[in-house]
Amino acid sequence: MSVTKLMVANRGEIAIRVLRAASGLGIPTVAIYSQDDAQSLHTRKATEARQLPGAGAAAYLDIEQIVEAAKETGCDAIHPGYGFLSENAAFATRCAEEGVTFIGPRPETLALFGDKTQARQLAERLDVPLIPGISKPVSVEEARAFLASLPDGQAIMIKAVSGGGGRGMRAVSDPGELEQAYTRCQSEAQSAFGSGELYVEQLITRARHIEVQIVGDGSGAVSHLWERECSIQRRNQKLVEIAPAPGLDAGLRDELLDAAVRMAQEARYASLGTFEFLVNLDASDGRPAFAFIEANARLQVEHTVTEEVTGVDLVQAQIQIAAGRSLADLGLRQAEIAPPRGFAMQARVNMETMGADGTARPSGGTLTVFEAPSGPGIRTDSFGYAGYTTSPRFDSLLAKVICHSPTSELRDVVTRTYGALSEFRIEGLETNIPLLQSLLRHPDFVAGDWYTRFLDDHIAELVAPENAVHERLFFEPVAASNGRAAATPAGGAAAPALPHA
Repeated sequence: MSVTKLMVANRGEIAIRVLRAASGLGIPTVAIYSQDDAQSLHTRKATEARQLPGAGAAAYLDIEQIVEAAKETGCDAIHPGYGFLSENAAFATRCAEEGVTFIGPRPETLALFGDKTQARQLAERLDVPLIPGISKPVSVEEARAFLASLPDGQAIMIKAVSGGGGRGMRAVSDPGELEQAYTRCQSEAQSAFGSGELYVEQLITRARHIEVQIVGDGSGAVSHLWERECSIQRRNQKLVEIAPAPGLDAGLRDELLDAAVRMAQEARYASLGTFEFLVNLDASDGRPAFAFIEANARLQVEHTVTEEVTGVDLVQAQIQIAAGRSLADLGLRQAEIAPPRGFAMQARVNMETMGADGTARPSGGTLTVFEAPSGPGIRTDSFGYAGYTTSPRFDSLLAKVICHSPTSELRDVVTRTYGALSEFRIEGLETNIPLLQSLLRHPDFVAGDWYTRFLDDHIAELVAPENAVHERLFFEPVAASNGRAAATPAGGAAAPALPHA
């Protein structure tokens, strides 16, 4: 089996990432785009592009028209990227029915891990630790009873059974607020994932979010490509990711890797997958304890940092496994995967600003200037370009700045990432770059003293005007007295020195 022509059923930076991977394998490609997305840069990166009826996200969620477009353009494979239909078992099934290879896990795997309660039940069978909770969809009355069963002062997290990305999630400690929170989560989940089913877990207030990247070929062979640190989040959505997880106890790392591999082997996993865990920093025995929270049966936004520290092109591996190659064929058996080299960090540049209360304020408009950073150890994945007008109908992610440092010192990759963000010149709309810079200058961040609520707890400090002075390592045009444009450094006041870890 081989892939002779590939459709990418996505848009933006991830569509470009997949198109480049396919190009590197010599595979012709087809990009799709909605009626209002014709100027998105991914349409210029494919061998050909096909417009879909409809506007906004709805066009990218229409299974039948995407499958029909694949057949009409002669594609024998579809890569869904992440988001949209990437974890949709019905989409994978329709591809199989039409003889089109779905580049991702099998439909039954998508169904298993797409239902968070089923995934919890799998973990229970394999004795993988879980956060106390109810491993089935619950009513508001059952959620209230579970909250009442916890010790005084404890809270619960209401979660959508399907989907992810922080949608359909609310923390609740006050029984009087539970019904409203439940209703809001239900509405969000129904709108985002087509299912309003919810389940509940005990809220872990001080935890690190660690995820394990696995790859399997469907035969039962599964390897891990180490772990990533994903604790820096804004309202349950990841903002900065690091590979490998700094300062993680070696024994705990082995337990996390083993748990992820065992669960994937049990599912006879094929393709890429990510198994996510919380590490409780306030465990009663004094040793951080971990618990499985969910698995994402798709390519992750943050796959980039794993690529940088392992040297493995994960998207190409995903395509090749879908075409029938084994882990042995690809040199991806566990013994062949080297330990991570240094640290890699990804900072998500979003079209938004943050208020002192943690509220994200959307931004948008026409990019009048877009100059991405580059240089040794710096990678920028984006779909931005000067002249592009953004759309509020899509996600706020504009670019991912990924930096790699080969040293074993966390501060080295922090310094490189801060410098790259200082070189990133974007005009025409506002972004969260100043917030990211402030974050990378915070002494607790540099020391690796983080947890999932770190950003929420420090947001007022991070956005305070006195902490918003940062390097701007580029020139900006100014009007000269003769009417011609001149250039002036944009640096302004010097940024504070990087604190010692």
